[in-house]
This record gives sequence, C-alpha cells and structure tokens, in this order.
Amino acid sequence: MDHEYVVRGGVNRADIGKYLARAASVVSGLLVWALLQAVDLARQFGLSTNLPPVILSLLGAGTVYTVLYLIFRRWIWRVPLVARWLKVADLSGTWICEGHPFPRPDSLATDWQGTIAITQDWDKVRIHLDAGLSKSNSDVAGLVSDPIEGVVLLYSYRNEPKPGQPELSAHRGFAKLIFTKDLKTGTGDYFNGDGRHSSGTLTLRRQ
Repeated sequence: MDHEYVVRGGVNRADIGKYLARAASVVSGLLVWALLQAVDLARQFGLSTNLPPVILSLLGAGTVYTVLYLIFRRWIWRVPLVARWLKVADLSGTWICEGHPFPRPDSLATDWQGTIAITQDWDKVRIHLDAGLSKSNSDVAGLVSDPIEGVVLLYSYRNEPKPGQPELSAHRGFAKLIFTKDLKTGTGDYFNGDGRHSSGTLTLRRQ
C-alpha cells in the first residue's frame, strides 16, 4: 500500500495547506459572487430562478479547498516549475535496477536485476521492487533535496520470496538512492538484515 513520506529541504507542507486555504477562500468568494450575478441577470430577463441554499453551501471554502487539494495532490505539484519551487522530485514510474552485492564469506548473494515501480503523489509514495525471485515494498520513506548530493531517496522495505524459493528468507532492509538532476538515472546502496544479512550497491535507469 502507498504510505506517507517525509520531505526535507523543500517547502514546508503546512505552508502549502495555508496557501491552498487562502486560495480556496478567494475562489469560493468569486464563485458565489458569479452565481449571484447570474441569478440577478436571469431575473432581469424575466426568468424565474430559485437558488437552493445547498448550492451556495457547495461553493463554500471547505468544498473548494478539498477540490483544490485533490488537484494539487495529483497533478499541480508535478508541473516542472512548481516541482522546482517545492523541491520535491517526481520519481514515479518504472526503473530498471541492477544490484551488486558486496562479497561476504557468509553470503552466497550474486549480482541480480529487477524493476522498481514507484507510485508517488504529493502525500504518498510506494517503492516496489520485483527482483525475479523475490519482491519488496517500502513501508517508510523520506525524500531529501540536498544542494550537494541532489535528490536523495531513503526508504526501508520488507522483502518476501516468491513461492517455490525455499533457499530465500523474508527480511527487512534499507536503501539510499541518489538521482541525477535529470532524474533519469540513480545510484545507491542497500543493507539487508533480520533474515538475510547482505548489502551492496544499486544502479537505476528510468525506463
């Protein structure tokens, strides 16, 4: 399931709520004014009008805020100019992933390939890895806009072997990924424990 994620180095999310609340008040007022003007104009032309109170309530600031927030959450934050101002990178999509385990005397891990599917909106994210013999899903994540390293994604995950893989065990892990400015490639590290002790490097390429 998608889950909330932390944003560091970007615009405070509470401030976004304040901006949307102010915009909702202005938009609501304009909509009510336009509706009343339309009713007056209709009456001038002799048209019978009956404006139910529920119509005005639907144009209230609360309703407008909800609509504006949904639009912002799903689409507006992705607009390049807005994303640059917010300093929140849009990483959603499919990534080709290669893993290169560090050699360990107690591990038989070998190089592997898989795909990472990232779903993301303003509030929530999910990082899903299909590594062929197993799959994992993130449960905690943070996105950092670092002026030196660039876009950094940190997350913990739960890995589950696919059926028919008795030699693999479920485990938890942590990954840190650093993406290039064009958000087309990334590199990072992963660390597994609690069932499978291994670690290594990751390389990603947006499909």
